[in-house]
Amino acid sequence: MKIRFWGVRGSIASPGPSTVRYGGNTTCIEIRTDNNELIILDAGTGIFPLSQTLLAELPVTANVFISHSHWDHIQGLPFFIPNFIPGNTLRLHGAFDPVSGKGVEQVMAVQLQYSYFPVREAEMKARMEYVTLKPEQSLQIGSATVTPFLMNHPVIDFGYRIEANGKSVFFTGDHEPPLNIYEPGDESYDEYQGFIDEKAHSILRAMHGVDVLIADSSYTEAEYPAKKGWGHGTFNSSMAYAKAAGAKMLFCTHHEPTRSDDALEAAFRQVLLDNPPLPGGPEVRLAREGETYEF
Repeated sequence: MKIRFWGVRGSIASPGPSTVRYGGNTTCIEIRTDNNELIILDAGTGIFPLSQTLLAELPVTANVFISHSHWDHIQGLPFFIPNFIPGNTLRLHGAFDPVSGKGVEQVMAVQLQYSYFPVREAEMKARMEYVTLKPEQSLQIGSATVTPFLMNHPVIDFGYRIEANGKSVFFTGDHEPPLNIYEPGDESYDEYQGFIDEKAHSILRAMHGVDVLIADSSYTEAEYPAKKGWGHGTFNSSMAYAKAAGAKMLFCTHHEPTRSDDALEAAFRQVLLDNPPLPGGPEVRLAREGETYEF
């Protein structure tokens, strides 16, 4: 299985000299099975450079799995070049939105309103297909089994476990470890804590034993108190997940857009000092735009 990172920044694209080493594009990850089946996780601005490489292998069937519908995870879709070429298929997978009452087709429909984009869906030449997913109901993409799991973010958000030929990856999407919204001693605290514990156990079960964990690691522990409830994890929370799940490799991603590459590396060095590696792993890396990892 091969993983390639095309976008690793969170919230907003942040190109420029201070982000050139790790990249400024927002979330997009290319997964290739050993049979070369193409799975794309999220469609941030990184999907545009990915799509340029796909022109060498037309016709393309691209199975795109959207973690959630916030802009930084979908805004590249209208610029996915194979959409404009006959013979290609874009198969978009994602969650039902209980607010709008619509499925994943809304992700394209909203962006392609004529007020915001000059080309309507009806004018695109590729075949568009929409698959609205349900939590923990697996889907087969060739040799790969893809299973969505409900994560914790201020919108319906799926993490995805991908398994093929005995290899596995888990991508959290945007995720903040569940926390109790009540104070200890509040009459609702214990009941809600039971819900939190069950949710945390479910997420760990979804990650269990993966070869590669790709996790939202937006903040440092010092930054987190001011960001609590925003739906993002920390370096420490991602490392805790990787250790508890027995993951072999952890990629920390969704880098804070205001953090320069130098600052990102400094924060990561401190995290590694605070969390010395354990015998047997996991190995921990910062996700880097353009990096390929094969296992």
